[in-house]
Amino acid sequence: MTRAAAVGLMVVAPLLWSSAGVVTRHIERAEPLEQVFWRSLFAFAFVALSLLFYFRVSPVKAAKAAGLPGLFSGAMWAVMFTAFVIALSMTSTANTLVTMSISPLLTVICAWLMLKDPVPLRTWLAGAAASVGIAWMFASSMNDAGHVGGMLVALLVPIASALNLVVLRASHARVELIPAVMLGGLLSACIALPLALPLSASPRDIFLLAMLGIFQLGLPCMLLVIASRHLLAPELALLGLLEVVLGPLWAWLGAGEVPARATLLGGAVVLAALAGNELAAFRRIMRGKLSVTRISG
Repeated sequence: MTRAAAVGLMVVAPLLWSSAGVVTRHIERAEPLEQVFWRSLFAFAFVALSLLFYFRVSPVKAAKAAGLPGLFSGAMWAVMFTAFVIALSMTSTANTLVTMSISPLLTVICAWLMLKDPVPLRTWLAGAAASVGIAWMFASSMNDAGHVGGMLVALLVPIASALNLVVLRASHARVELIPAVMLGGLLSACIALPLALPLSASPRDIFLLAMLGIFQLGLPCMLLVIASRHLLAPELALLGLLEVVLGPLWAWLGAGEVPARATLLGGAVVLAALAGNELAAFRRIMRGKLSVTRISG
């Protein structure tokens, strides 16, 4: 797979992730923990079936082969799957996603400390610019102290995400970690079920949560694992910031959650930083190819 293809996967993944806020606002009866249960259960089933029928491997054998890295990654996925929905139930989509957007900063620090990953100057600059945009967005989100609890829960997501990305990068050459997404769904569903009883979701709720489990969790998380084989952890986290920009937009258009002006302007800064980072990488690659062509010629 080329770098461009990996970047493409990491554009599709946050596009799918960003649908969560708008869809959950249309849930009729299911409480947050029940939403976690159904969403995680369908994600588990989707990844297990994908392993069985697409990758032609037993889900049980694949999970065992992933070993301790797979178990740790699965635990981090479970934290993200659970904390995200609970945070959405306590505060707005914009607040949740803005809090999650510190993931690139945490990932850069973890990758630098634990993997000694070389972080290009363009990525540091893009991270700094994105941080300015995020701070701008964050400034409009702290007006209501009642949202602080939800934002603290949301903080668990970028912490788990940074640790997960580091594990994915460190282990991708040795073990296949797509099964970790399946384990994350299973762990999250098992944790949520006892707390969600008695179940009250309507058939419409279950359908919406099934769509989230498949297209907002299972598929994009698998795409992230595949992209992690070709992109550095900080780059993965930076591209994942697209969710921060798109999530409030969909919630605005589809659920009437009007984002603050600072959220929209800050989101534009984040998008510009991401585009600049990838454009700089593309130019570097093209210059390298031209140099090789001249030498060989």
